[in-house]
Amino acid sequence: MQNINSNKLILISLIILSFIGIYLGCKSSKDVVSGDVAQAVYVAPGTYDEFYLFTSGGFNGQVGVYGLPSGRHFKTISVFSQNPETGYGYSEETRPMLMTSYGFVPWDDAHHPELSMTDGVPDGRFLFINANNTPRVAKIDLKTFETTEIIEIPNSAGNHASPFVTENTEYIVASTRFSVPVPNADVPISSYKENFKGTISFIALDPKTEKMNLAFQIIVPGFNYDLAHAGKGPSKDWAFFTSYNTEQANTLLEINASKNDKDFVAAVNWRLAEKYVKEGKAKKMSAEYYHNIYDEKKHMAVSEVKKEVLVLDPKDCPGMIYYLPTPKSPHGVDVDPTGEYIVAGGKLATVIPVHSFSKMLKAIEEKQFDGEVNGIPILKYEAVVAGEVQNPGLGPLHTEFDGKGYAYTSCFVSSEIVKWKLGTWEVVDRIPTYYSIGHLCIPGGDSKKPWGKYVVALNKITKDRYLPTGPELTQSAQLIDISGEKMRLLLDFPTVGEPHYAQAIPAEILMKNSAKIYKIEENNHPYKANGEKEAKVERKGNDVHVYMTAIRSHFAPDNIEGIKVGDNVYFHVTNLEQDWDIPHGFTIKGSNNAEILIMPGQTKTLLWKPTKPGIYPFYCTDFCSALHQEMQGYVRVSPANSNVALSYYTGSSSK
Repeated sequence: MQNINSNKLILISLIILSFIGIYLGCKSSKDVVSGDVAQAVYVAPGTYDEFYLFTSGGFNGQVGVYGLPSGRHFKTISVFSQNPETGYGYSEETRPMLMTSYGFVPWDDAHHPELSMTDGVPDGRFLFINANNTPRVAKIDLKTFETTEIIEIPNSAGNHASPFVTENTEYIVASTRFSVPVPNADVPISSYKENFKGTISFIALDPKTEKMNLAFQIIVPGFNYDLAHAGKGPSKDWAFFTSYNTEQANTLLEINASKNDKDFVAAVNWRLAEKYVKEGKAKKMSAEYYHNIYDEKKHMAVSEVKKEVLVLDPKDCPGMIYYLPTPKSPHGVDVDPTGEYIVAGGKLATVIPVHSFSKMLKAIEEKQFDGEVNGIPILKYEAVVAGEVQNPGLGPLHTEFDGKGYAYTSCFVSSEIVKWKLGTWEVVDRIPTYYSIGHLCIPGGDSKKPWGKYVVALNKITKDRYLPTGPELTQSAQLIDISGEKMRLLLDFPTVGEPHYAQAIPAEILMKNSAKIYKIEENNHPYKANGEKEAKVERKGNDVHVYMTAIRSHFAPDNIEGIKVGDNVYFHVTNLEQDWDIPHGFTIKGSNNAEILIMPGQTKTLLWKPTKPGIYPFYCTDFCSALHQEMQGYVRVSPANSNVALSYYTGSSSK
């Protein structure tokens, strides 16, 4: 009872301090920028930003693309949610991307974008991001800025510590936030300690095909696993995962999961795990999960249903995993550019503990253990800790690095970023954020070679920063200059959705590879039309397939008769344009889909099921030319028993 009261007191104190911090911040925040900050973020018309910034959309399930230093919003990438702007998740080609073992899931909660890496440096090939609610990992192709692959993760619930890549993107690592029975089962919740388990997943990226594959899972004690980062340099064969609720509570976690003075960072030797899998120590476990792949030549996605997964048990795999005691309810676990220091952010801790990788190896060799959990050795805290940052701020969460020997930690409760020096652990600067910062982002700040020019604060609250918009205010980020000795606030900019985390990369790395069109001759869609001469309409029972083309400024065909009530009408629209930035849109009156947006050289399909006889206009929804308004057509729908013959034409009714 004393422990519970003590922890309640800590929590109440932190909440009060949080409100005091916001109040004081509200009073002083208007005066923190002055001088030449506008010039520092000004990007002249016709010129480019220096960096791309990719932010998670949080509860909108998407990714926002911004420029730095301007903060301008360029694009929203459709990932785990239907998007009426692009037709993603509505068109027949993209609906399979949102299929799961729970059926069609048109929404999810996206948290952590992560760039692919080569030799520990972002290479600009792919961006990965997790779906937190229905556990999935998506891969986005940065040539097209489109989602091309989504894999579901079985035996997981709340895919939070995900997706973080190893040094050469050999694996994308992920782990469950909520422990559950594995395999899931109907058991009393009160049997948590007996029946609930956690899982850590390793998704391999094939170096030749660049396709993902759930290679194996490790079953671990039933804690809550929060965040992760893979090692680099000397620690490149390891991955690290924070965990809280090592008390294994299942109710009132705000109190019951705060009893232990230290929780754990799980250190996993993935090279050794890989070796154990090759030696046959992994057991096959039945598990249904979906793997959805978008073919960029066929312009359509397919779903494959997987039926089993390989699972390793630490009891059978000595040396594969160790626990590093870490105060207290840790959130972030971040590896510095040298690969030596592993920084944890304990939400309720008064210090920032920094573990030493070399000391960890020595402690393992000397068996400096402090007990074990389910066959996993717990290393002694004193044997692995390199140092502690004293008085860092309240509620330290997440740390990134500038590549110049300094670390930057976000502190949620005291609403600030704290700059401290690696090796001496001394705090050298701090700057307020407005307000309640979660994650932060330095371009390349989790890699071996950060581009340490800016840090972006990803804030949870924006009171008094923007024009009011009712009870909900805009989500927000702030740009801070870290090129000098002192941090300097440059810019506030709104974001779409809640920016849990972000990644940034120099624009020049992506711009040179950015696709401008899809080549029409490489379009392998089975319902494409290579030109207007191939435009046609075919009936197969109640299914009607319209092979339609779009080019400035008309569709072919643009008059169709003989459609009947009850038909399934598939409009397969091929955009014949081979010119950059000339998409065409398509929709028809009464369609249950918002629209489809077809890029130059692409084919996309809108399924329409007419329910009433009549004349139905269709039109282009994306302004494409001076005669865009004239880009339209008609479909005549007759009763189900009608004898109206199927016919179609463009410009002449003789066909």
